[in-house]
Amino acid sequence: MIVQTQQKSKEQLRQELLKPDVITGSEALLRSLLLEDVDCVFGYPGGAVLYIYDAMHGNPDFNHLLTRHEQGAIHAADGYARSTGKVGVCIATSGPGATNLVTGIATAYMDSVPLVVITGNVASTLIGTDAFQEADITGITMPITKHSYLVRDVKDLPRMIKEAFHIASTGRKGPVLIDIPKDVSNTKEAFVYPDKVDIRGYNPTVQPNKLQVDRLLEAIAEAEKPVILAGGGVVYADASKELIEFVEKTRIPVTTTLLGLGGFPSAHELWMGMPGMHGTYTANHALQNCDLLISIGARFDDRVTGRVSSFARSAKKIVHIDVDPAEIGKIVPTAIPVVGDVKAVLQIANQKAKPAKSEAWIQWVQESCRNNPLGYKDSETELKPQYVIEMIHETTNGDAIVTTDVGQHQMWAAQYYKFNKPRSWITSGGLGTMGFGFPSAIGAQVANPDRLVVSINGDGGMQMCSQELAICAINNIPVKIVVINNQVLGMVRQWQELIYDNRYSHIDLAGSPDFVKLADAYGVKGLRATNKEEARSAWQEALDTPGPVLVEFVVRKHENVFPMVQQGAALDEMLMGDSE
Repeated sequence: MIVQTQQKSKEQLRQELLKPDVITGSEALLRSLLLEDVDCVFGYPGGAVLYIYDAMHGNPDFNHLLTRHEQGAIHAADGYARSTGKVGVCIATSGPGATNLVTGIATAYMDSVPLVVITGNVASTLIGTDAFQEADITGITMPITKHSYLVRDVKDLPRMIKEAFHIASTGRKGPVLIDIPKDVSNTKEAFVYPDKVDIRGYNPTVQPNKLQVDRLLEAIAEAEKPVILAGGGVVYADASKELIEFVEKTRIPVTTTLLGLGGFPSAHELWMGMPGMHGTYTANHALQNCDLLISIGARFDDRVTGRVSSFARSAKKIVHIDVDPAEIGKIVPTAIPVVGDVKAVLQIANQKAKPAKSEAWIQWVQESCRNNPLGYKDSETELKPQYVIEMIHETTNGDAIVTTDVGQHQMWAAQYYKFNKPRSWITSGGLGTMGFGFPSAIGAQVANPDRLVVSINGDGGMQMCSQELAICAINNIPVKIVVINNQVLGMVRQWQELIYDNRYSHIDLAGSPDFVKLADAYGVKGLRATNKEEARSAWQEALDTPGPVLVEFVVRKHENVFPMVQQGAALDEMLMGDSE
């Protein structure tokens, strides 16, 4: 075993890790992860990975966080990855351990999050025999991984790990799975870690065709009503600075998708808010009335476009910038495709970018933002969830890392929390995974120990992951956990009210646990608020308390998220709710 002393430099440790010692597959795995600069692995042991966990024993260089459920482990790895841009890593045993990761793998795949997922499997001689806790996890996850490996020979393990990190973190990012049979993890071989990756057939396009960038700039020069639709690709490419420069040079208003929030500062004069089903009036009407639409790292999700046949109906040209060529033209016809890394594309475009003929358009956009702000009917007798989000934003100055679960609270957080910088917003967009919010906050906090991390959850989603309160208490992970408790599956209730004629079917969550007592049972401080005064007092106490705190905000049951574009409607066919 390699022991790192305080005097040993990172380079000295690296040289020791690279020694061609004869070691087991398990030790080779740990060495390989350390050589990839992995500083925390989230996992849960079991029979097929016992050799791997035995190799961890007493290794001071390897940091592992034991979650209370495999799904908690992969969501924590996901939050770690989204908040840092690094590859998140999780590990689970064979059979049910591996299958418990499936939802998290699909979550990361849909949102293009770089993960390396390590699973154990039964011994090679037992594969295919329906052995105890055997599951064909590579087959099960084939549609939801970027690539997967079944390690048949321990000699291949270091190469596969090197390739997995490369594949996960390049091109369109995503999860890669490595399945290691138990006998492979205990077989000895001289350790050789490759210094480079050479994968035949895998060569993602990073640098764009400059002629296509020129076509984009020509279209901008002619446009009078241009709009930029900025998606998660801007954040994942670390291209926020380049986007700001591009916007200020071209004078084009911006709307950011759910996953793009934080990729462009909310305080900027040209930001219109979020588009789509629960987007702002201005963003949706601007998309419908623009003459040039430039999509940057967004994939035209159905929650953004509304009825596709009516989407961007006035646009003479649609430009799509994306690192994944498969996305271009998949949903909407694209006049100018630009394949490449968003950061690289914008860096080239910024060299020659000039203003569009957009000043009159900007004036309309800014007037529309002033005249049609997000709004809700406040109350002095009931606590409104929108008020809670506004209070959290005000007290954190928009500088916290905010994670959410999925549902009404997610949309209110997207609407009313204003982000200053990228990688501060972590949410399950494409898959909409309940149970994601709290574990992802744990991963984000582990990765960012000096930042405030706020996890906003509904009372439904919180019960899908509440067992992870244990690791916050044990490891003193200081996440501030918010539970917006309306005693109902809120988004389902809203749809049943508006679309299913008030036929409320199986949505009542009354009788859920007392969240304050539940937190206390795990050793986490719990607080409750039922009105504005209590809300401000409890939240301030949470902020002033070192370590993890759970605050339950009991809010109005029948509050709806507005604006809303119903499924099948055009973007500008909006229900405005109380502000209508």
